[in-house]
Amino acid sequence: MEAIWHEMFRAAQAVQNPKKISDYIDAGGVAAAVLAASGKIYTGICIDTCCTLGICAERNAVFNMITNGDTEIKKVLAIMPDGKCGAPCGACREFMAQLMPNRYREIEIMLDYEKELILPLGAIMPEWWI
Repeated sequence: MEAIWHEMFRAAQAVQNPKKISDYIDAGGVAAAVLAASGKIYTGICIDTCCTLGICAERNAVFNMITNGDTEIKKVLAIMPDGKCGAPCGACREFMAQLMPNRYREIEIMLDYEKELILPLGAIMPEWWI
């Protein structure tokens, strides 16, 4: 496995800190790291609300990336509450496809860190609706 995956895993671990923000909002149960084409790693955490206005860690990390001037994703890793990696949800997959409509299939997704299972987004989202 490429060393950058270990760096991304550590970056996501560093921001994963589950906490209750209010009676209606929990945050940090899931943390993500995104590698931009520039080589920078951006992180984000999930923010869960009782009314579905929250955000997934993956999209939060991509928003952080865009805020800081990068627009192309190379790799995505998310750490779930159990400490294992998991696949992005449908909304996150759709967002990445819309961000990079001609190249989204190439984005590498870490599905299982322990088993070193990495698949391109195109393999888990083979047909895009647009």
